[in-house]
Amino acid sequence: MALEWLALLRRAHHEFSTRIETITDWSAPTPDTEWTVDALVRHVVVEQQWVPPLLGGLTIDEAEERIRPLRDDLVAEWHLYSGLATAAWDVAPASGPVHLSYAVVTVDHYLREQVCDVTVHAWDLARATGADETLDDGLVAAVWDVFDEQRDMLGASGLFAAPVAVPDDAPLQDRLVALTGRDPRPAEGDNR
Repeated sequence: MALEWLALLRRAHHEFSTRIETITDWSAPTPDTEWTVDALVRHVVVEQQWVPPLLGGLTIDEAEERIRPLRDDLVAEWHLYSGLATAAWDVAPASGPVHLSYAVVTVDHYLREQVCDVTVHAWDLARATGADETLDDGLVAAVWDVFDEQRDMLGASGLFAAPVAVPDDAPLQDRLVALTGRDPRPAEGDNR
């Protein structure tokens, strides 16, 4: 496994962890208009629940049997499942197969996908809670490289809204956020 991507995973989890600790309004809206903060956090935590069984070679159906309902303390659930997922990544062989809903991919591919997902959702959580939106520069650059190569596929996937137009010379984080259909500009009345 590329050690740099394992380090990036830890950074992404750290970015999410620092924002989850700032939540005061679990019903607040997020940049994904279909989710509240509670729904966003639940999504990210459940994604971490899937990591160990999928890295262990289980199919989606087999892994689903191991997914448990989340308890009420979502901060504690995040820390629990983030730790279990990170431990599973540490021992997974980079070229091993992972059964996802859309294909069988390598562990390395799934790792990059998870780094991207947690990073973007760390920004979502920051925007939704009014926390610092600045993400680690190295993490942003790595996720940008992955998403920029998939630019055409991202819009067609339905996973993201259409890209938001930003200037070509906008900061890389703003371009990344915009590419995933999020508006990086401060909301009206936001003094950030």
